[in-house]
Amino acid sequence: MAVIDDVRPLGAELERSYHAYVRGRLKYRVGQMVYVAFSLDERVMGFAFPREQRAALVASDPHKFQVPSKTDLRFNWVHADLAALDPTEARELVVDAWRMVVPAKVSRAYDLSHPEGPSMGMRSRWIRS
Repeated sequence: MAVIDDVRPLGAELERSYHAYVRGRLKYRVGQMVYVAFSLDERVMGFAFPREQRAALVASDPHKFQVPSKTDLRFNWVHADLAALDPTEARELVVDAWRMVVPAKVSRAYDLSHPEGPSMGMRSRWIRS
């Protein structure tokens, strides 16, 4: 079972990333782009994810993943129940969401400096470069 503290350090560790609180909700950003956001009760993690792959991810495990609210369907976004994720999987999702908002060279530099990093599993399964 993942909790917010399993992924909180990534907000400072990932290049160009910073955290902000908006209406009491923790959000991770690169520039003005939000790539991860948590619900007020910290049970749901919304994260950037390719829109064209969203249905497949949700269908693969609807207990873990849900489509965002109707107003957010236009964005590259998915919701996950943190309690249904293991800590490593939650970290992988955060890193993969970060990859969507940074230049490829920044992402490659992360891979070189973190060869066993948290992004190994989900990246190969869902996001194709």
